[in-house]
Amino acid sequence: MAGLIPQAFIDDLLHRTDIVEVIDKRVALKKQGNNFTACCPFHQEKTPSFSVNQDRQFYYCFGCGAGGNAIGFVMNFEQSEFPQAVENLARDAGIEVPREESKTQQRKSSENAIIIEVLELASKFYQYQIRQHEKKSSAVTYLQERGVSGEIARDFGIGYAPTGWENLLTSIGTDDKRQQSLLRAGLIIERNQDKTQNKITDNENSRANGRNYYDRFRERIMFPIRDSRGRTIAFGGRVLNDDKPKYLNSPETAVFRKGSELYGLYEAKKFGEKFNKLLLVEGYMDVIALAQMGIRNAVATLGTATSSRHLNRMFRQVSEIIFCFDGDDAGTAAAWRALETTLPLMEDGRQVKFLFLPRGADPDTHVRAVGQDKFLEELSSAPPLEQFFFDKLSQDLDVNSIEGKARLSNLAKDYIRQIPHGVYGQLMLDRLSELLGVNSESLEKLLATNSPAQESSSPPAENLPPAHPNEWQRSGRHQNLSSNLSVYRKPASLKAIELLLRNPEIALAVSIDLKPLRTAEDEGRKLLLSLIEMVKKDPNTETFTLLGYCYGTSLGNQLTQLLTAEKITPQEGVEDEFLQILDNIMSDIVKKLELLQLKHDLQSRLYAPKDQN
Repeated sequence: MAGLIPQAFIDDLLHRTDIVEVIDKRVALKKQGNNFTACCPFHQEKTPSFSVNQDRQFYYCFGCGAGGNAIGFVMNFEQSEFPQAVENLARDAGIEVPREESKTQQRKSSENAIIIEVLELASKFYQYQIRQHEKKSSAVTYLQERGVSGEIARDFGIGYAPTGWENLLTSIGTDDKRQQSLLRAGLIIERNQDKTQNKITDNENSRANGRNYYDRFRERIMFPIRDSRGRTIAFGGRVLNDDKPKYLNSPETAVFRKGSELYGLYEAKKFGEKFNKLLLVEGYMDVIALAQMGIRNAVATLGTATSSRHLNRMFRQVSEIIFCFDGDDAGTAAAWRALETTLPLMEDGRQVKFLFLPRGADPDTHVRAVGQDKFLEELSSAPPLEQFFFDKLSQDLDVNSIEGKARLSNLAKDYIRQIPHGVYGQLMLDRLSELLGVNSESLEKLLATNSPAQESSSPPAENLPPAHPNEWQRSGRHQNLSSNLSVYRKPASLKAIELLLRNPEIALAVSIDLKPLRTAEDEGRKLLLSLIEMVKKDPNTETFTLLGYCYGTSLGNQLTQLLTAEKITPQEGVEDEFLQILDNIMSDIVKKLELLQLKHDLQSRLYAPKDQN
């Protein structure tokens, strides 16, 4: 069912739900003092570090950093989206989930359902053609030459789009309504549209029998792209003749956003084995070839660069990602871009490796050349992110010279600052200090001194790393890390949210006009305003209710660990610090608004018509 789940229902569901019962059904808990413990279900460990606090209705793993409320646990454990996790908890509680839908949302949901239905029909059509079409031999021969078995073709729903302009259109587009659905699904093209790639010639136009549309995919091997629920949302087609492009994807539609989808992720989950790592490759056939060789945990982006959305989806399934690239210059450049995207997501407990293949090889050809066992060995011994990072930055430097060390420091510091606050970030800093021969404490102070001091110069909040538990800082030289580096680790809005999550009642002390905060474009500031308004509306709002709301935002993954981070502010000073931070944020917004107004006034004067007198 589509539509928003009312926040009041989510709050009530969390009040009705005992997180200990929810987790104990899935992981055996043992009472220990005021908490319950177990071995963490999200990473391998022998000594229990997974803790559940019944009073606060909150779980946390001191090993991998996973944490949250009952909804968050179900999302992580069952690898489900937020709405599905709410549905599952509601079902256990014996209540039905209500939905809020405007007429616009209802219409959109209905239209999307029709698009999904048409795409499913198209997938069945293509699969039927590869079995029954009189000219199927070219498609079957291609797959056989690539070593694809019938079982793998079935598991991935591989099909065939025959030669011709109206095969799918004739089969499914039986009336104007269906044709419009095919068009919205990206399966057919309006004949006279002015797009060079899909524009047909006058000769081809005459062969289209006067129809207004023609099939997008023709004489291609068809790969259905499925969402997390296994529904077909798009297609990729591999040409069987000399047409260009070699691979053609569906255009973006109401149900398909290629910048966040991963080919093969549903199939990897469906296979049944619980993986602790995913292999990211380039294309459809790489995923399929690896599956054919028994390696079922490979996924691919859809012709786009790896994005943080891709990585967040993968990290929700596993703790380790291995990028697989060609060993040429282009592959190294692509790997570095992937590393840059990954750094802000490198929370403690996560691991990233880079496997570089021989020049000219791809995963498809390489795995067939070396075999499954050898390929798995190569995956296990692939260089970790930190090795690739420092090797790449140092490759053209003389790190034995003062100039080389200074250059390395200058290159590395801005990258290391992007790493989430935690053990991994500290170890990267330690490694840099070893290479430079500089005392770690001095390096920390230098980076803190040179870091941005104002939130306005910080990266956008949605790209900033989450806070992490700092229990390890209590020994020796690590004690000052949080105070030295937190300036650039956490923007003011996230710090304010952290304080608010610890003590929701401090929102009641806010007496200033928050109207300017409504103009903020930063996600952290928007969320801060929403949380303050929630508490003001209901002074009895509790911490886990606020966390439940946070799970539905783009910052949800970053906020689950704030409650367990080491508390720098004494309890009695929380309200004063919160109000001070809020005042600073408001002042910053007001200054920006004033500058914008001043700029507007100046432009108006500069470009105003001159007085003719």
